[in-house]
Amino acid sequence: MNSALHRRCFLLLLAMVTIAFCWILLPYFGAIFWAATLALVFNPLQQWLVRRFNGRRNLAAMATLLICFVMVIIPGTLIITSMVQEGASLYQRIRNGDINLGSYISQLQNSLPPSLDSWLERTGIGNFNELRDKFSAGAMQGSQYVATQLLSIGQNTVQFVTSLGIMIYLMFFFFRDGPQLTALLLRAIPLSHHHKTQLLDKFAAVVRATVKGNVIIAIIQGCIGGVTLWGLGVEAALLWGVMMSFLSLLPAIGAALVWIPVVIYFLATGAFLKAAILSFVGVVVIGLVDNLLRPPLVGKDTKMPDYVVLTATIGGMSLFGINGFVIGPLIAALFMATWALFIAEE
Repeated sequence: MNSALHRRCFLLLLAMVTIAFCWILLPYFGAIFWAATLALVFNPLQQWLVRRFNGRRNLAAMATLLICFVMVIIPGTLIITSMVQEGASLYQRIRNGDINLGSYISQLQNSLPPSLDSWLERTGIGNFNELRDKFSAGAMQGSQYVATQLLSIGQNTVQFVTSLGIMIYLMFFFFRDGPQLTALLLRAIPLSHHHKTQLLDKFAAVVRATVKGNVIIAIIQGCIGGVTLWGLGVEAALLWGVMMSFLSLLPAIGAALVWIPVVIYFLATGAFLKAAILSFVGVVVIGLVDNLLRPPLVGKDTKMPDYVVLTATIGGMSLFGINGFVIGPLIAALFMATWALFIAEE
């Protein structure tokens, strides 16, 4: 057989079986992705434990997995469970009328000058009564959507447990055999050693910076915001705190999308002390956390422009869901690194 034909047939077979294998793994993409991501983040700990245990990689991998389980998996599972329960409870209270959304608009209307109502009518926006009805209907639909998504998470218990089991199982082998798997992958990539090294370093730096840095900052900011909202008597403070954590992953806007509307409502209803407290926490405390922790955790060398991170994170989450807040910036960083290598060669 002609050698060129033989190679083309082999490459076609290689592509077909690779696509088929990825297709089989697709239902558990999230579990595999997070197993690899956490293994990469905790790899320095794994290597340190290997040295402490005199090269016994199985024991070191088990110890690293146990630490990761206690630090990440158990708290994350508890937060998701509590968020599902609180989201479902909030929706039921709105549906049963225990929380009257229209009353918030009425309070806002009573605190504003009467001339504003006529101004709204002249501009074509409508009066406060129309706005109250629209707001109530929109909030009801929005809360129903959120509750449906949260309940779907709670109802897919079997799939969640299966994915969690696969992730934990794979993490052990990624911890134990990570260096060998990385070396094998580098051998299979048909690029020069310099290119492979540069791209691998960029890949590892961005993943660690995104997970270790941004996630830790987001959790701290969400906890601060959630506790503050709870202390000020805001309904479903845990749910809003988790939302602040997710939104904190977005630079420039972040958690302000949650606490600024609450401050505006407090000001409009005359709760000036609550508005001042929440404004101080949002601007000073949450802002200080970001300014103090982001440089040492994320690092200046791996930080991309804020507009790139913002668009990549939003685009990644719209395509890949919660996994997208890592995948989006990662693709953007590899895009920039690849073009930098190309420009340097040219």
